Amino acid sequence: MHIAPFKVEEWINAHETTAKYNISSTSVQNLTLDGLLELTGTDRKSFLDSLCSRRLSYGDIGGSPELLKGICTLYKTLRPEDIVPTHGAAGANHHVFYTLTEPGDRVVSIVPTYQQLYSIPEGYGADVKWLMLRREDAFQPDLKKLEELAVPGTKMICIINPNNPAGSVISNEALREIVRIARNAGAWLLCDESYRHLTQNGEWIDSVADLYEKGIATSSTSKVFSMPGLRIGWIACRDRNFITSCLSHRDYNLISCGGLDDTIAALALNHSDKLIERGRRIIRTNLEIVDSWVKSEPHVSYVRPQGGSTTLIYYDFPMNSYDFCQQLFDRTGVFVSPGDCFEMPGCFRLGYASNPPEILKAGLEGVSQFMKTLE
Repeated sequence: MHIAPFKVEEWINAHETTAKYNISSTSVQNLTLDGLLELTGTDRKSFLDSLCSRRLSYGDIGGSPELLKGICTLYKTLRPEDIVPTHGAAGANHHVFYTLTEPGDRVVSIVPTYQQLYSIPEGYGADVKWLMLRREDAFQPDLKKLEELAVPGTKMICIINPNNPAGSVISNEALREIVRIARNAGAWLLCDESYRHLTQNGEWIDSVADLYEKGIATSSTSKVFSMPGLRIGWIACRDRNFITSCLSHRDYNLISCGGLDDTIAALALNHSDKLIERGRRIIRTNLEIVDSWVKSEPHVSYVRPQGGSTTLIYYDFPMNSYDFCQQLFDRTGVFVSPGDCFEMPGCFRLGYASNPPEILKAGLEGVSQFMKTLE
């Protein structure tokens, strides 16, 4: 199978470990295990004693009851049997396409988005159509255009909410309209919800798995819950036949998630309210820093993000984004990701929630100093 290079992941792999200021990362400030135990009020000794005495077996193949219970707290209508644990949201997205996509299927995906949502179905031979989000529309989907693309018989519509990289949020009203379009076309609706719950105003974002009988939600412990190293994700859907098919396909490429990861994730997700509040506090504090910086810099602009942990910063220099980001990195050690990784020229993706304020400020100051050399 031929598949397009994953642009942003290749860029990150080449630069992340040697950056002085990494302000591209998309997770909320990563937790330590000690930090998680403190946040959840868990006794350290008893938890570690229990963990260290466990046999390193496959454990619960379909996910432990405590993990499934914790995941279900994030939804309004889902039960444990509606959940399929995976290796991160990346594994969840891939598994959905692996289970459903066949050559010739019509798949409609918004762009910009996480590249998996269009490149994987393209690799499987699907007829992929892009719905481009525009800066002048605040990166909101054109629902009239979506309805034109989602012709009857469309296999799947792919969205991400909140958006990575733009930080826009599709309102609950618009989500219901997208559900209507998907239902009329007979299409599955896949939504990468990795950044769900991270909103600037605290508004509840509905899940497509709650709204639609063919809604498929994917997510993980990586972004909102600040634990990308666990590699725990999941697929959530109320369609029994789809879940059964996922589990059948899963036997060939996964078997089970790591038992120790499962235990730690279960602890976190059964205290999800505390971690969500922490994440919201961090994104709000750090976005104020970004907002002040943008207002002070004559060469940059942005659409203020409504949610998530990323945003696109536009600059007015006549440089493609790869050159801009590479020269920025070479001269200052500041690491951001080119907008062209997301089919968005003339900008870069900023991950503004992954660092404490002082590191974010230092990174943005490095961008400012670099831009002065371009004037």
